[in-house]
Amino acid sequence: MSSKPRIAVIMDENTSVDGTRYDMTKNYFVAVQRAGGMPFGIPYFMDMVETVVGEFDGFVNVGGRFAFPDEWFLDGQISKAPPSERLDVELALMRGFLERDKPVLGICNGMQVLAGLHGCRLSPDVRAMGPHIMEHDKRGHEHPVTIRQNTLLSRIVGQRKLSVNTFHREAVVALSDHVMASAYAEDGVVEAIEIPSRRFALGVQWHQELFARQDHPGNAIFNAFVQAAAQA
Repeated sequence: MSSKPRIAVIMDENTSVDGTRYDMTKNYFVAVQRAGGMPFGIPYFMDMVETVVGEFDGFVNVGGRFAFPDEWFLDGQISKAPPSERLDVELALMRGFLERDKPVLGICNGMQVLAGLHGCRLSPDVRAMGPHIMEHDKRGHEHPVTIRQNTLLSRIVGQRKLSVNTFHREAVVALSDHVMASAYAEDGVVEAIEIPSRRFALGVQWHQELFARQDHPGNAIFNAFVQAAAQA
């Protein structure tokens, strides 16, 4: 039996079409495998949640575009994304892994879920936050983020700045007392969060998995995540 940590990776879907297919980049699995873990795709069946939480060592909550609960947003604002059956399963998985203090890594949508579950507030339209906000929904575009010192992310990456990709319409705009921002874009948008009360609960707004086949310093995030899962 392999001693490698088993990592649950929730599947994404084609919500931009009709939501009838699981649809995601292979790079999530490549990133976990190259970091020393064994990745497994998890479909949207609520009766699997207890087994997954009990038998897997870590959870990757991947990118996606679908509607979050209205109460997660600033007053008077709601999501512009379509609904998805993924949400309930995703929330149950995230809660389950957090309650057992097993490592969780949230990417883009996954970071926003981590924030929403801990009392943060979101904006459904990052560009509407002000004229100084740059374009955050542009595939292939990279921009720098500044990493706060004395954070889990800073200890993992070991440097103050990263060049990251960006394509998200929503953003975390108000933090709760349970959440620490650990990276910001130059326009002030929160680009990474962590939950200090958990052993490893990290969310990044960018898509680090898309750098998995490259030599990128941010790939240390997957390495640290898998190492934490090996100790679960």
